[in-house]
Amino acid sequence: MDIQALVSLDRTECAVQCASKKRILEIIAGIAAKNNPTIDQTTVLNSLVARERMGSTGIGNGIALPHGRLAGLENVIAIVVTSTPAIDFDAIDNQPVDIFFTLLVPEEQTEGHLQTLATVASKLSDKDTVKAIRRAHDSDEIITALQ
Repeated sequence: MDIQALVSLDRTECAVQCASKKRILEIIAGIAAKNNPTIDQTTVLNSLVARERMGSTGIGNGIALPHGRLAGLENVIAIVVTSTPAIDFDAIDNQPVDIFFTLLVPEEQTEGHLQTLATVASKLSDKDTVKAIRRAHDSDEIITALQ
């Protein structure tokens, strides 16, 4: 899966003011619903929260990969958000998180979902990519950093 095929300006937000895990998930769900009329914000939020209850998606180094499955979704949707300041997200390294790369996947796409997560995690393990995302002043710069 090519990350460029997943990300778009209308689902990318830079330097969102946020102070809690719950609030960032609400913001992400709002972005998903705003840009896709077939997606219900509450359903997205419930899916993300349910996944977080199984264990934090904070993978360390200030990065989280929230994800959830949605019934009726036809294609994978990515939402990329950076926050200011970084927030407590119960990450595995106990460090605050400021980069959130969210994936919403069709309910039945188990294997594809795991491959997409692995691709995103690999891209975000590149230190130069992460530095460029953190330096971004707008959504365009975030998209460029992911290329």
